Amino acid sequence: MSVPRRIAVLAGDGIGPEVMAEAVKVLRRVEITCDQRLDLVEADVGGVAIDRHGTALPDSTLKTCETCAAILLGSVGGPKWEKLPPQRQPERAALLPLRKHFRLYANLRPAICYPSLVHASPLRPDLVAQGFDILVVRELTGGIYFGQPKKTDALSAGEPGFEALSCLAQKRAVDTMVYTTAEIERISRLAFTAARSRRGRVTLVDKANVLETSVLWRNTVREIAAEYADVTLDFMYVDNAAMQVVRNPRYFDVMLCENMFGDIISDEVAAATGSLGMLPSASLGSSSDDSAAFGLYEPAGGTAPDIAGKGIANPIAQILSAALMLRYSFRLHKEATAIEHAVKETLNAGFRTADIWSLNHQKVGVSAMGDEIAKRIR
Repeated sequence: MSVPRRIAVLAGDGIGPEVMAEAVKVLRRVEITCDQRLDLVEADVGGVAIDRHGTALPDSTLKTCETCAAILLGSVGGPKWEKLPPQRQPERAALLPLRKHFRLYANLRPAICYPSLVHASPLRPDLVAQGFDILVVRELTGGIYFGQPKKTDALSAGEPGFEALSCLAQKRAVDTMVYTTAEIERISRLAFTAARSRRGRVTLVDKANVLETSVLWRNTVREIAAEYADVTLDFMYVDNAAMQVVRNPRYFDVMLCENMFGDIISDEVAAATGSLGMLPSASLGSSSDDSAAFGLYEPAGGTAPDIAGKGIANPIAQILSAALMLRYSFRLHKEATAIEHAVKETLNAGFRTADIWSLNHQKVGVSAMGDEIAKRIR
């Protein structure tokens, strides 16, 4: 039997523990069926960690994560903690520090509209009749979210932008978008490598007609593309890309985006599939040997406090996040594919949780959906 892979399991809040239990169930099935050993180590994060430890990311949890090769994370947050100061709320006090601490620069969000689920997509049926499969590759640690200066200050009479007729206290807010060639290069190589194992197309989403940073993106990505002759590169302004997602989603294979554009486009693509409960994500750091990377893997949706504890949540996003973990942090491609095929077969067999249910299908709860997927792992 193989050497055990150590994984930090942080279930989070709301439906997090329910869907995480099903992901763990599937991973245990992978251990048996595929002759692998997985050392799953649980720790608290998010609102539950605030309740138990006084902070959303306890030192003990961070130390546990440091001893692991990957983090399998559930969603965090909820109404119970919304009255806390912003810097103490679960989303800001747990997710951002984890990304920063482990230098997770790349966010991968695969959005698949399965042919068996086209009824759930908000797009016209003729646009998604055959389904679609888009991978959004988002740069995660640069751009306007992190650039300096970032400030709000008062405007004085005579300064540019001051309006004498205004009755309000006049202020000026500044956000700075900054990118370096090195930041663009590393995320671009990841996107091109991913495209090689897919349909061989990368679309750079930018605003090069008005932004200097986008011009640098275009020039840098074009240079990188020369090393990947087997991959087609094209460019699309972000406003056009947003339109084409709803007009012709099957055009896209890999969408390469800077931080803010990727944040927006990935949510649009996610909505087009029909349910956030279907969408996994991976946030990856650098690897020294180009073979595997430390990663944080989580569902794209939230904690859904309105259905927490009811046993009706969709565990597929959490399960598919576990598949991404096996693929990117452990290079267990066969095992990851086994999970993905099991999900597809379960859907083809007609099993549905409430968020994707329609007439003539069998509605099941979170645990039953996990059971159906686990038993199809081969």
